[in-house]
Amino acid sequence: MSESGLSGIEGWRHPRQWQREHWVLASCLGAVVVLVSSIIPGFADAHREQPADEVPGEALVSDDWVETGLDLPEPIETVRAEGDDSTPDWTSVAVQPGQSMADLFQGQGLSAQLLHRLLEVKGMREPLTRIRPGQVFDFARDETGALRALRFEKGDASRVVLHLDDDEIRSETEARQLQNRVLVASGRITASLFGAAEAAGMSTAATLELAKAFGYDIDFAQDLRVGDEFHVIYEEIWRDGERLRSGDILAATFVNQGKRYQVFRYMFADGRSEYFDAEGRPVKKGFLRMPIDFARISSRFSTARKHPVLGVTRAHRGVDYAARTGTPIMAAGDGKVLFAGWKNGYGRTVILQHGGQVTTLYGHMSKFGGFRTGARVRQGDVIGYVGASGLASGPHLHYEFRLAGVHRDPLKVTMPKPEPLPASEMGRFRLQKEPLVAQLALREDNAQLASRR
Repeated sequence: MSESGLSGIEGWRHPRQWQREHWVLASCLGAVVVLVSSIIPGFADAHREQPADEVPGEALVSDDWVETGLDLPEPIETVRAEGDDSTPDWTSVAVQPGQSMADLFQGQGLSAQLLHRLLEVKGMREPLTRIRPGQVFDFARDETGALRALRFEKGDASRVVLHLDDDEIRSETEARQLQNRVLVASGRITASLFGAAEAAGMSTAATLELAKAFGYDIDFAQDLRVGDEFHVIYEEIWRDGERLRSGDILAATFVNQGKRYQVFRYMFADGRSEYFDAEGRPVKKGFLRMPIDFARISSRFSTARKHPVLGVTRAHRGVDYAARTGTPIMAAGDGKVLFAGWKNGYGRTVILQHGGQVTTLYGHMSKFGGFRTGARVRQGDVIGYVGASGLASGPHLHYEFRLAGVHRDPLKVTMPKPEPLPASEMGRFRLQKEPLVAQLALREDNAQLASRR
């Protein structure tokens, strides 16, 4: 059919005219598709909630924002520095042995004048001058490097923050929440108390506290035997999810050479605490069995012993405890320093006067503690340190016990039992004790069942 014949049919378009119209329409549709495809993905990504574990610490700006030309937010560092002084970036520094606060400031490039200003703040001189190894101080600086704040722990339950704002120094004390967690442990001696306690999950500090609680009845240097066992309920002090230190022994049973001992912590109404036996008698006796922790007996009380230095045979009127130089020596009981100085073959010596005509002597010290002649001491106070001064073949403590001037064997001397708690306290003691008795009994039963399997 010719073009002239087709011209009368309705709706007919010339091929070239149809192509031009369709190409225009296709171009418009293509532009719309491109525009929509460029907007929708960016919109979706910008509003998609990213899982928390996928969000990187600093990448808070989306690449899609850059592609769409949106205004970028200020960097998070700038926002924190200008708008949130409560969360600065802290640099933590631990005190090393022998360091002072001046050493810490010098190491941080801070001036002595600035430290002097901090020392003048009320109540800050003592905590900033009496620092100890291991203590941590946190320093916060601004963008110029100037100190903005100093932070440190003051005891277990508080933290001090010193804020420096231009010429003003402001102190703030923050309360710290403490948790007392109760733990239980059981062990059997195979080699040493420390080995058994470590196998039971106890810390060194908790083990020492256990030995302290039973130290008046058990000589852990010579009385311990393979097969002895212990069961203990004790506390640990936690803060912010971290363990701070061991706490008290709440209750414990120790079976030594078949003899069963028990101790219970009793909290008085005024907050004091002491250890008592099941009958309510204080486990603390008038004198310690050993004035030194976990030392080895190198020489016993004897009427005839060959002197290791002089080579002559003569009486040995005390007990020698071999230990490392510098091991602390404790006062065996409450008393008064009768003598502190050099005493012939004893070397550096301390003699204590106790009640009931009792005196104790501690010889061969490397150095004295903080007590001098005439000073009052309490049982357990450190009065000196193990050494080899005087006529000594090696570092050890020579310990003597005298009653009315007569030497007695410190390992065999017996003292009367202390009086139990008064009737006014006994009821309260039983209330605290009974739940612990039940827990200890359960631990002992479980241990016996386990040993039979």
